[in-house]
Amino acid sequence: MKLRVRPKGETGLVQHVTPESAGWTYVGFDLQRLGAGEGCGAQTGDREICPVFVTGTGRVMIDGKDFGEHGKRMSPFEGPPAAVYVPQNSDWRVAATTPLELAVCSAPGGGEFTARTIDIPEQIIRGKGSNTRYVTNILPETDPANSLLVVEVITPAGNTSSYPPHKHDTDDLPNESLLEETYYHRVNPPQGFAMQRVYTDDRSLDEAVVIEDGDVTLVPKGYHPVAAVHGYDLYYLNVMAGPKRTWKFHNAKEHEWMLQA
Repeated sequence: MKLRVRPKGETGLVQHVTPESAGWTYVGFDLQRLGAGEGCGAQTGDREICPVFVTGTGRVMIDGKDFGEHGKRMSPFEGPPAAVYVPQNSDWRVAATTPLELAVCSAPGGGEFTARTIDIPEQIIRGKGSNTRYVTNILPETDPANSLLVVEVITPAGNTSSYPPHKHDTDDLPNESLLEETYYHRVNPPQGFAMQRVYTDDRSLDEAVVIEDGDVTLVPKGYHPVAAVHGYDLYYLNVMAGPKRTWKFHNAKEHEWMLQA
């Protein structure tokens, strides 16, 4: 499996990750880059989705109801995102009112959930020193949904993230949950790069990935730390889903000492 997925072209559907293409069961991720006046949409079928306005603005229609215009930031590194939740068996459409980068996060639907605008909480600071990063929980487990979890993170230049290394690939609650995960990356300035390692304890999977602006990293299992190199801030949007909608992770024991330092 190739863990790094490069964008296809500059406009339209530039990222398209499905459970089938990723070789897993739950998580899907699309990235649409639209010009003002262009649009996208589909039927959700048996999946639920969370469209995230990474940059730009657009008007949202769900099952014929106007949910208004969303989005205001022109860079993922400036200000909070906007997002909506769309349950299974719904028709959704987004019409771009400015150039728009729209991430469509998806996972298996179910339950009795209704479409809604997501109230985005304030950004929180996680970590300290060169492990500091800035987190916005877009669709956490405390908010209603069937299986989808969505969060975005900004890692300042020279800092690490998803670190100390942790994993969530074993269905062993309450100790650990099984969650597939995608990372959608943006780099500022965009000519930069970052690094991500995905590996298991037995090293049956052990891959170092060079991340460039617009890449998606697949995390089917294992630990998955990220490093933003000097001079370049890193943004990523995480999509997670699994058999149970909870995020319980296991730290790599050899690195857990840092949490007590």
